Amino acid sequence: MHKAVFVSSLLAVAMGCVLAQPQPVIGLIIKTESNPFFVKMKEGAEAEAKKLGAKLIVASGKTDGDNAGQVTAMENMVAAGAKTILIAPSDAKAIIPAIRRAQAQGVMVIALDSPTDPPSAVDAFFATDNYKAGVLIGQYAKAALGAKKPVIATLDLFPGHPVGAQRHNGFLKGMGLKAPDAKSNELGGKAAGVVCMADSYGDAAKGQTGMENCLQKNPDINVVYTINEPAAAGAYKALKAAGRDKDVIIVSVDGGCAGVKDVGAGAIAATSQQYPLRMASMGVAAGVEYAKTGKKASGYTDTGVTLIAAKPLPGVESKDVATGLELCWGNK
Repeated sequence: MHKAVFVSSLLAVAMGCVLAQPQPVIGLIIKTESNPFFVKMKEGAEAEAKKLGAKLIVASGKTDGDNAGQVTAMENMVAAGAKTILIAPSDAKAIIPAIRRAQAQGVMVIALDSPTDPPSAVDAFFATDNYKAGVLIGQYAKAALGAKKPVIATLDLFPGHPVGAQRHNGFLKGMGLKAPDAKSNELGGKAAGVVCMADSYGDAAKGQTGMENCLQKNPDINVVYTINEPAAAGAYKALKAAGRDKDVIIVSVDGGCAGVKDVGAGAIAATSQQYPLRMASMGVAAGVEYAKTGKKASGYTDTGVTLIAAKPLPGVESKDVATGLELCWGNK
């Protein structure tokens, strides 16, 4: 009888220790709240945190490129007790000192979507293979162009950003043009056939202005690469105003629900679909694991990419619009 009581007491103590474990605190720093891509990333993190019983703190920069805002967010999260911080860095190099200060206090830092420069500055990296995403849309544009000589405009992110460089250079590679490799953060701007390059910052209005300027520079453009689907929407608006919307191939990267609908409507020929919800949920799960066991995530995890096109082309593997809408940004 005394033995049973003793065992019961031990079980009660053990259960009490489990229940007394502090709730894991995880920070998520996105680039901006105005970009639907990062809104979906936030949704993925919130859902996984609720599922796993973690406390999630979310912050963002005011605009894409707001490193100071991200640094402040990281410092505030460390002060609030976050032991894991997930970040989509706006500035791959400038954010590193803040990351190192956080790590020195025992915080695991995981980059989502965009790598740091160097990538080894974070404990782990969950993201699309952006170079592959570029290659896929480059291959599609080349096949769609057929025997025509390419006259290309690129609507890029901004200089020096790894994601912008990888997508741009992958696109050139897929087109069969001279391109830097996947490790380069410099845009391959001297490839044959590229007649105009403009920075869009992933913004529709800037994409429209960039496309208008490129058409003034060379009205014979027949292929447009865009960093993302908002920039593609801006490009399409400019092309439609110029009466060129039917004979110019626009390709892009993101695969958001709105972007896939633009593929179905014929505004975008093809897009490489990525999965921000998956990136975020994996990051939260890694944070909870670190809180429970002390085991850190490490290395690069490819979260997948799928080419979505309204019209399948021989020799280019793609999925249709219905599939793209079912999977857009990791809904399932």
